Amino acid sequence: MIEETLLEAEEKMDKAVEVAKEDFAAVRTGRANPALFAKVMVEYYGSPTPLQQLASFAVPEARTLLITPFDRTAMGDIERALSSSEVGANPSNDGNVIRVIMPELTEERRKEYVKIVRGKGEDAKVSLRNIRRKAKDALDRIVKDGDAGEDEGNRAEKELDAMTKSHSDNIDELLKRKEAELLEV
Repeated sequence: MIEETLLEAEEKMDKAVEVAKEDFAAVRTGRANPALFAKVMVEYYGSPTPLQQLASFAVPEARTLLITPFDRTAMGDIERALSSSEVGANPSNDGNVIRVIMPELTEERRKEYVKIVRGKGEDAKVSLRNIRRKAKDALDRIVKDGDAGEDEGNRAEKELDAMTKSHSDNIDELLKRKEAELLEV
């Protein structure tokens, strides 16, 4: 019972770290990266569809991204979705591919991105703490119901705390790397 609770908490914490990693990848740096467009949705035949399902990506230069739609009729829809996305891209269409040139980042814009990344990091840590709290409540219930002894409950709680700290440190490390990447000129 205790092991199941700890395993479930660990799985959820692993997912929280993965989500943080994806969120950090979505914040752009000076380089073009297809992950920037992971959350862009295109209105395709009346339903919102992820851009990555509608096109292939190529990065010929550091700040240039080529998007080649699988279906050329969707080119206008993709261009509209890119223009209105929070990525801040200005797409240009030559009939075959959509070319997105990422502008140089100013110092001010870099600092803004660092704030955004720190906010996303804090959100990830909050979700870790929520997972920990729910797991601790479940462990307390197990001990209270008499399904496990108090010593087992204390051991499991220490294990849970170590697990939480480990995942929190992972998020801190990802955050530190992303900040360094953003501030790199």
